[in-house]
Amino acid sequence: MGAALTLDRSFFDRDVLVVARDLLGRVVRHETPDGVVAARLTEVEAYAGESDPGSHAFRGPTPRTRVMFGPPGHAYVYFSYGMHWCMNLVCGPEGTASAVLLRAGQVVDGLDLARSRRPAARRDVDLARGPARLTQALGVDRAQDGADVCGGGALSVLPGEPVGDGDVVWGPRVGVAGAGAPTPWRVSLVNEPTVSAYRVGGRRSPTRTT
Repeated sequence: MGAALTLDRSFFDRDVLVVARDLLGRVVRHETPDGVVAARLTEVEAYAGESDPGSHAFRGPTPRTRVMFGPPGHAYVYFSYGMHWCMNLVCGPEGTASAVLLRAGQVVDGLDLARSRRPAARRDVDLARGPARLTQALGVDRAQDGADVCGGGALSVLPGEPVGDGDVVWGPRVGVAGAGAPTPWRVSLVNEPTVSAYRVGGRRSPTRTT
């Protein structure tokens, strides 16, 4: 897959809330020796780096979070609860450490391969319904930490089909405790079955804390 077909780096070099909103409807594609799986993004969460108590980067750079402080358009992949991989896309100017967590998607390519990676899924809508399930379906793990998603490599983000404002809903982030808990920076598609189980009713605009 050529670099010309991926989203340009300038797409990610913007405010984290703008990038999060605009990622809905875009397609994450991962090519492995087993084949290709691609998923249309239906749910994401924004994290604003050192100004955000809910962010891994809140206390500054660490070996784990160094990718977040680098240039936009790279993947930040981390191990969650000692069990699962989660993937973020770094955005904003280099050094700001903001990133968007990819929470859920609809598999649009490589359905059979995604099914083989997610044998516990009873329905296709559950294949990438949640951040850990999404990485499992895509075949993403620590090897993709730091991957450039704009360079036409194995892991990339394609333009897909942008969605209108009437088709999205904002709400509180999931699993964030303390000061970052009430921040309504989780955005998803309305009435979309691949979105993870926790839902917040009603449409609302994001409240900035940065």
